[in-house]
Amino acid sequence: MSAPLAGVRVLDLGHHVAGPLTALLLADQGADVVRVARPGAAAADPFLDRGKRRVELDLKAPDGLAAARALAAEADVLVENFRPGVTDRLGLGWAQLRAANRGLVYCAIPGFGAADPRAGVQGWEGVIAAATGNCRPRAGNAPPGWDPDRPTYTAVPVASNFAAFCSAVAIVAALTERHRTGLGDRLEISLYAAMFEAIGGSGAYPVATGLPPERAISTLGSGCYRCADGRYVQFNPIGATNRFLRWFLDAAGVGHWIGEGLADRARSAADPGPLRARLTGLFASRPAAEWEELAATAGTPLAAVRTTVEWMGSEQAVADRQAVSVIDPIRGPLTVPGAAVVFDGTPDPTGRAAPAAAADPGEVLAGWRRPTGEQVRAGTPAPPAADTADGPYAGLRVLDLTQILAGPSAGRVLAEFGADVTKINVPQRRIGAHGVVNRGKRTMLLDVTSEAGEQVLWQLIEQSDVVTHNLPAGTAQRYGLSHEQLTSRRPELVHVSVSCYGGSGPWAGRRGYETQGQAATGLAERTGGTHGPAVLGPYNVLDYGTGMLAAFAVALGVYRRAGTGRGGAGHVSLTRTGVYHQARYAVSTAPGDEPRGPEALGLRPGHRFHRASDRWLFVAATPGQEDRLTALLGTGPDGRPGTFGGRTATDWVRLLGESGVAAHEVVGLAELMTDPRARGQGLSITQISEEVGEVVMPGPVVRAERIPVGPGPAARRPGADGRDVLTAAGLADRISELERSWVVQLDALPTGWAHF
Repeated sequence: MSAPLAGVRVLDLGHHVAGPLTALLLADQGADVVRVARPGAAAADPFLDRGKRRVELDLKAPDGLAAARALAAEADVLVENFRPGVTDRLGLGWAQLRAANRGLVYCAIPGFGAADPRAGVQGWEGVIAAATGNCRPRAGNAPPGWDPDRPTYTAVPVASNFAAFCSAVAIVAALTERHRTGLGDRLEISLYAAMFEAIGGSGAYPVATGLPPERAISTLGSGCYRCADGRYVQFNPIGATNRFLRWFLDAAGVGHWIGEGLADRARSAADPGPLRARLTGLFASRPAAEWEELAATAGTPLAAVRTTVEWMGSEQAVADRQAVSVIDPIRGPLTVPGAAVVFDGTPDPTGRAAPAAAADPGEVLAGWRRPTGEQVRAGTPAPPAADTADGPYAGLRVLDLTQILAGPSAGRVLAEFGADVTKINVPQRRIGAHGVVNRGKRTMLLDVTSEAGEQVLWQLIEQSDVVTHNLPAGTAQRYGLSHEQLTSRRPELVHVSVSCYGGSGPWAGRRGYETQGQAATGLAERTGGTHGPAVLGPYNVLDYGTGMLAAFAVALGVYRRAGTGRGGAGHVSLTRTGVYHQARYAVSTAPGDEPRGPEALGLRPGHRFHRASDRWLFVAATPGQEDRLTALLGTGPDGRPGTFGGRTATDWVRLLGESGVAAHEVVGLAELMTDPRARGQGLSITQISEEVGEVVMPGPVVRAERIPVGPGPAARRPGADGRDVLTAAGLADRISELERSWVVQLDALPTGWAHF
């Protein structure tokens, strides 16, 4: 089967991380990507430039600009991540290019969006982290005696990575819409906006109660434990019931704890101390690897804490092609991350090295030139151009069988682009974050484990274009929902599955959550530093990042089907996302000078968090700007540079901005969700819940000129659309029977805002 993006031509004007990573996600799915570099720039990056071609152009010189404009005239996609207005001044803006190429999909990825009053501020990671509250330890993961007002810095480029994930989805959606209209679009996904995708349910709350305090996950003994060999495991037997804990205790030979009431959820929530003390002693009795194997056999979510290097060399990472080998033309043999999304036809990244030298722009252009009259380079011929867009996924029927956060987030993103998404949940269960992750969907409670429920499920599948699930490999096989079973029965179906550890390899059937993904891939080891493992940051960067990559997988399948009529199967996992968040450190020649641990404040004195008189701020001076800091701060009596303590953070941000130095005060989450700048850009929205009234939550992060992208209606109570879904499936005459036999739950519905 052909690669999903075969024939798509991408001009990569990106720099740093966000732009090049977006283009890499496209290149890994078969797109022909040409990276534009400055003459004399550093050699190609072994990861970000993998599988791309490279040309060197001086965009400020007439001949370099002319060559770039000629390539843009033949491209399907252009990616850039300059500040707003820079490409316009260069002569490479959307308005300047679309006249010559009406099918161009133009993706801008600035730090702050063009409509943001901070548009001129350089969007360094620390600046965006301060602006979005992504600079504090996860609840329950701070060292003893930690000052909650103190920020912490991570070298993981969370905002850039999320911006790339979101941009890849939006680009492929725009290419799909181009099949219908023949027209491209201008997309904008700022780093600031993309962080609202990472925030997710953490930023959602009923107005009547306000944003609740962050709570550590400690129910049923969840947490990090030291083992007999001095290593750690991350243990999370959470879920709708206490079954994972019971399975684990039985397998560990301490099943009698259950009779003592230690597996009681309510008791554990009220007083987690006794169970945690017993588990601390239990885990100290065996090495981490033994606990990992025991938990895997028992079916309980648990992972030993590894370094990133250890994960990249693990049997699972290699077997699932999360780690692949390449021969870099400059550095020699390397291990680098594999593709972020595995889809039918995704090229094997093994051997897809970065280019050794720059290509001749004229030769690239000659190969890119379109035949006269051709409207769209890849896919089916476009109809006459239309002036309006209904949305790339209008009429697309998605059946969402996923649970928790990652999978449901993918369905919510597809609904934002116009898809008709039906969400299936299990009856009689609490559904966390429903009001956020299931916004814009129809909702139904169906017991698919029963024979009658399975019949209903297949009736729904037969009427769907896309199916998503996050069942473990063996469970999916039993339900007939494996890749092979679905594809053989419905070859036109697009099917995407989500897992913790990957769709193949010895760990494919293991269960895990955000914390297991972080532990296995090195994020927890990196974050904790010398204090022992800790979960990275306040937001679920693996769950929501994987959700966006799952949406990308669906988008790839839908795009290819528009050109071929055939669907296909894709897979994403939390550990793949974890590797991508740490991609710089997952390459086998990774740098070792990274600031680590909760005490880290930044990269150097001029690029770090500082304390002002009222709050902290992040200052992002480049090495060439540090004399400006000296001029602003002055020197003290001892001859040392002055401090930021004499003024407020707001004053410093203004003064630094006037001197050309990027800075931002640290903004808390509650403040962020009510910030007029976030509200004005639709990144923090208000809806009316039928259960709890007015609610606040993050809104869609993609801005497009033509494609309508919107949040959709507020989520209804779980299961509230059951009768309508059954009727639409032709099962209206069976509704009473299905309800009586407990196959569907249509009344006495659970709450969608259970965590408030």
